[in-house]
Amino acid sequence: MTGATSDPAEESLAELFWAVARRLRHQSRRTLEPWDVNPGHARALAVLTRHGAMRLSALAEHLHIAPRSTTEVVDGLEERGLVARRPDPADRRATLVAPTDEGTRVGAAIRAARTAEAERFFGHLSPTDHTDLTRILRTLRD
Repeated sequence: MTGATSDPAEESLAELFWAVARRLRHQSRRTLEPWDVNPGHARALAVLTRHGAMRLSALAEHLHIAPRSTTEVVDGLEERGLVARRPDPADRRATLVAPTDEGTRVGAAIRAARTAEAERFFGHLSPTDHTDLTRILRTLRD
C-alpha cells in the first residue's frame, strides 16, 4: 500500500476532517432516503419552511448556489409536491416559491430525523468536547 498510513497519529487534520465529512454526508443521504430527497433538496426545503415564501434569487442567496441550480432544486421539490410556485403579489413579473402543506410536514419530519441523526453521531462526545467542537466549527465556517 504505497502512500497509505497505518499509524493514526500520521493522519493530517485535513484528512480527518474529510473522513468525518464523508461519514456525515453518507449518513445524511441514508437519513433522507424515506422522502426521496437529496441533501440539496432538504436544505432548500429547510430554508423555505424556516423563512416562508421567497423569490428564487433569495433562495439562491440563502443556499449559496447559482440561480440556475436553485431552479433545478425547486423543480425537483415541485415534482414531489413539496413546494409550489406562485406570482409575487408585490411584482407580478416575479415568482415566489413556498412549501406546500406536504412540504411543511416533510420538512418537519426531515428536521426531526436529522436531529436524531446528529444526536447519534455526536452523542459519544462529552459536553465539553461538544461545546469545543461547535465553537471550532463556527470559527472555521465564519
